[in-house]
Amino acid sequence: MREKEKQLFYNVDRVTVLIYALLVFMGWLNIYAAVYNDQHSNILDISQKYGKQLIWIGGAALLAILILMLDANFYTVFAYIFYSIVVIACIAVPYLGREVKGSRSWFRFGDVGIQPAEFMKFAANLALAKFLSNVNLKIDEHRSNESSLLTKYKNTIIAGIIIGAPLIIIKLLQDETGLAIVFIAFVFTLYREGLSVNFLLIGLLAVVLFILALLVNNTYLFVIIGSLCLVSFLFIKRNRKNFFLVVLIGSVACSMVMGTSKIYEKLEPHQKIRIDVLLGRGTVDLKKEGYNVNQAKIAIGSGGFAGKGYLKGTQTKYDFVPEQDTDFIFCTVGEEWGFIGSSVVILLQLALILRVINISERQRSPFGRIYGYGVASVLFFHLAVNIGMTIGLAPVIGIPLPFFSYGGSSLWSFTILLFIFIKLDANRLLILR
Repeated sequence: MREKEKQLFYNVDRVTVLIYALLVFMGWLNIYAAVYNDQHSNILDISQKYGKQLIWIGGAALLAILILMLDANFYTVFAYIFYSIVVIACIAVPYLGREVKGSRSWFRFGDVGIQPAEFMKFAANLALAKFLSNVNLKIDEHRSNESSLLTKYKNTIIAGIIIGAPLIIIKLLQDETGLAIVFIAFVFTLYREGLSVNFLLIGLLAVVLFILALLVNNTYLFVIIGSLCLVSFLFIKRNRKNFFLVVLIGSVACSMVMGTSKIYEKLEPHQKIRIDVLLGRGTVDLKKEGYNVNQAKIAIGSGGFAGKGYLKGTQTKYDFVPEQDTDFIFCTVGEEWGFIGSSVVILLQLALILRVINISERQRSPFGRIYGYGVASVLFFHLAVNIGMTIGLAPVIGIPLPFFSYGGSSLWSFTILLFIFIKLDANRLLILR
């Protein structure tokens, strides 16, 4: 049995690997279609993006094999080490890296660029899984003999720091909003491990309040909040504790409304424009701030039910859609493959996510289960936001479509994220914790 366990593909979930390989292959074909022209038609031309992506795919395959070769306990033992190394890299890159599109978030090694923030996703997932998998450790574990809120929610606070530190570093030091907000996805992992649903509801209400503060006159919102606070007294037990709780909630809500305008005014002009376009505030100039999303919708809609055919997309071929090989790669899918092809891509992505969740539930170790839910959360967040922004349901924040968008850092980070979990699952009976 021990000899079998040493084999490279021993107990590896082949369905997950197959879906991964299929998505990567389809992504490569779409990158080729996105940048294809009559002058450069050789699909193996490494001077073009599709040729370079093929090299990145080869590197991803080597990484996957290396991950499967290492002992599964390696990832549990060195989880915090990985996290620390990538955090240091994210802090160092604004000072030592190269500026790309106004953001200094890349290390350059000859012709190869590496974005450390992409690798922070798997590193943070490892650290979070390591922390939460400690013996007898539960999120929001009740301690009846401890009255301090700080003590009661200590585990939640520490988990929040593990998630929040990369978010703050990437946003403040690198100004990569898209990569930063991805870490919000780990909240779903915390929810699986016992985080109260109240936290999710508070977060949802905060988002709704933020949107309303931008769309509705603040005076009206103050009246509504005050009225809701007064009405709430009719349905709760009247005592000092509940009174202060309602007053606190009302005060926080009013503070958020007042703070929203100040936060909005401090945003960069392009960030304000993206929010205005999403919320439909004012008149959107389709030749300027609304151009990207409008062209994306035209490209996807022009594909119809069955698509125009592979390499026959006019919106794609004539570069009407900006970033059509990276953030807006789904436009190529929609135009050339139509509703049928788009549905296949989405269903394959969802199949991978559901497969990861299903495998997570069969893990014998808390570490494997928590890490698996982290993988599923990150993949789902990327899928939902990327497709959402191409069809105007989410702000354009520069989030790649997993395994489809052009870029070595993105492909490698998703590969590492997924194949560590595949290795953990393959050796789930042997993992220490």
